[in-house]
Amino acid sequence: MDVEPFKIAIPEAHLADLRARLAATRWPATFSDAGWADGTDVDFMRRLAAHWSRDFDWRAQEARLNRLPQFKARVDGAEIHFVHVRGRGPLPLPLVLTHGWPGSFMEAERILPLLTDPASHGADPADAFDVVVPSLPGYGFSEAPAAPGTSARRIAEQWHGLMLGLGYERYAAQGGDIGAGVSAWLARLHPQAVIGAHLNYFPASYRPPLGDGEAPIAADEQSFLDTVAEWSLLEGAYAHIQATRPQTLGFALNDSPVGLAAWIVEKFAGWSDCDGDVERVFDLDTLLTDISLYWFSDALVASLRLYKENRLDPLAFGSGERVVPPIGVAIFPRELPMPPRSWVERVFDVRRWAVMPRGGHFAALEQPDLLAEEIRQFFRPLRATKNGEAGE
Repeated sequence: MDVEPFKIAIPEAHLADLRARLAATRWPATFSDAGWADGTDVDFMRRLAAHWSRDFDWRAQEARLNRLPQFKARVDGAEIHFVHVRGRGPLPLPLVLTHGWPGSFMEAERILPLLTDPASHGADPADAFDVVVPSLPGYGFSEAPAAPGTSARRIAEQWHGLMLGLGYERYAAQGGDIGAGVSAWLARLHPQAVIGAHLNYFPASYRPPLGDGEAPIAADEQSFLDTVAEWSLLEGAYAHIQATRPQTLGFALNDSPVGLAAWIVEKFAGWSDCDGDVERVFDLDTLLTDISLYWFSDALVASLRLYKENRLDPLAFGSGERVVPPIGVAIFPRELPMPPRSWVERVFDVRRWAVMPRGGHFAALEQPDLLAEEIRQFFRPLRATKNGEAGE
């Protein structure tokens, strides 16, 4: 596998085009006191757009991100962008860490030093990881799929190829949101390589075996299913359209930066542990850096279409199927609906089930110290087992 160093360098013409589009925004009418009740707050969006147009310094953000060691490699016919940071410790454990939507590889920026150099942050150097953070296909600077079929299952195969190409025959996996699905698929498809998977979300496409020979649905499991159904009715419009008509939505988001920002920032406000005030957790520059990565990727439809691909290729299991590598689950209080442990244990070997004190859907950004320590604790015993030895 050929690996080439990569630096972000957005052409000046693209920045000028963005500023022109922001200046030409046609704002929607709304009730004066609507706030966030009908979606993204218009007053907040006016302020965010003004900051994006006048004060946001993309070149400064670009320079900061370029301090991360970034690369590109062709894996399974697709060009994949990734960050690769070597660990500082006696035997760093390889870890592939996968983001989701509407996140990006920049979600890992704060947690990377905690995982790769734990000794410098008050932790045990024996817990060091070599961390690989790929951008999902069609996200950031990874090539968009040219044909249907790139689901979380296919991405897991690409990530496995990437890790082997980097010389890691045995490795760990971690992820949230779509990244949780990719990590679960890695454990399912490649038990000989994956020593374990840690998830800070549980894949929405997960379908355990039910019926003859399986345990009946328990009360807490039914309560979870009812909660998911209610949540989908009230909050799931974004997922339904992305999973059914992503191209139609893409016309709007690919043409309007304010439309794109409104679509994304609503999720940062609604899914983080911010009590309705998104700036309590994320400053405007952080939000706009993530949104800008989507805008400059010019592959918005591909990022949305992944929801459709996962609907068509869910993480479904037949009777008697089990995943061999152990998993750990961290449940942050403002996360989307999470299943009870029994629902997960119908298929997975759950070794750790941790209820976190604070944080939401974007755990690596919101609570990097808490998530890093949880990842260290889950993988610590796996390093010591014969099947969990790194560097074999």
